Amino acid sequence: MRIGRTGQVSEVVRQLRHTPVVAILGARQVGKTTLAGEVRRVWPSSVTSFDLENPTDLSRLQEPMLALEQLRGLVVLDEVQRRPDLFPVLRVLADRPRRPAHFLVLGSASPALLRQTSESLAGRIAFHHLEGLSLGEVGARQGRRLWLRGGFPRSYLARSEALSLEWRRNFIRTFLERDVPQMGVTIPAATLDRFWSMLAHYHGQTWNGSEFARAFGVSDMTVRRYLELLAGTFVVRVLPAWHENLAKRQVKSPKVYIADSGMLHSLLGVTSHGELERHPKVGASWEGFCLTTVVAHLGADWRQCYYWRTQAGAELDLLVVRGARRRGFEFKRTTTPSATPSMRSALRDLGLSSIEVIHAGADTYPMAKDIRAVAMTRILSDIEPL
Repeated sequence: MRIGRTGQVSEVVRQLRHTPVVAILGARQVGKTTLAGEVRRVWPSSVTSFDLENPTDLSRLQEPMLALEQLRGLVVLDEVQRRPDLFPVLRVLADRPRRPAHFLVLGSASPALLRQTSESLAGRIAFHHLEGLSLGEVGARQGRRLWLRGGFPRSYLARSEALSLEWRRNFIRTFLERDVPQMGVTIPAATLDRFWSMLAHYHGQTWNGSEFARAFGVSDMTVRRYLELLAGTFVVRVLPAWHENLAKRQVKSPKVYIADSGMLHSLLGVTSHGELERHPKVGASWEGFCLTTVVAHLGADWRQCYYWRTQAGAELDLLVVRGARRRGFEFKRTTTPSATPSMRSALRDLGLSSIEVIHAGADTYPMAKDIRAVAMTRILSDIEPL
């Protein structure tokens, strides 16, 4: 099975034509190197690549200015988080007249973790966030497979469920024991493993730092640092709460999700669809998968995405804000959703253009004014992108 990501390639090439440095950011093994290889194939001039996990390439960059300033065309730097000292060099090279070279850097850490990126390359760098495979890339008929296995290409494309699960378990171990320490993080792997596993059981719930702090016997600030690390390496997603000046008390703590459904299932010990259907977290897993699917289909930036909840109980699973337009989404793992007072409250109080209720049934139909039920299997055809 071959998965095409031509839209991603076109977008990266477009960014490179307008910006001297483009960073493809995403979790380890999510397909950044493969995407860069596709960009290389369509790039019209010479390409030079450096893999910063390869000792030979690292030795070539012992004097980075000397190594890079003579290069022309496209220069690819893979796993750049291992050499943050390269960013000041890239700033100098990016400011040269006529731009003799463009730089494509690949990293497994967010700009917040790579602070030198934003400080050294402000105004000179564009970011392309690469998620796992989406429903739009694999096709709606593969939704169940994508939900169970997740969007990491090697997990999704594995020849059997057992091999997919084995790959995910190996990923978790390697990520904690090798990748995180290479970024200079000194948190013990066993501690992060326990924290990540506990987060899986809170998937889709509001973050309660005090509860985690008590479980680990540390401060709220310490567990917040654990959360920021996992979010900054793209394996956990933190969905912020939307709040504004309404005559209602609103929840301000974010919700937390394991970013990839396959990783969630591995952390929960789920090995098959049968086990998933019987697991107490099946509803939360389905919500997170649908949320990710909708955001990918909309073409939304995660910085435009929120949830909303009031102390009185009104809530909205996903609020997407783009300019003056606000769209709402609810996720109900039922075949017979209905419009609720909570939805009407969100529609009115937030000034939404619409609410679309993603459900597990087969049909799409209106439920009330500006509220519509959309079958999960019809997201790609029945929801209008941004």
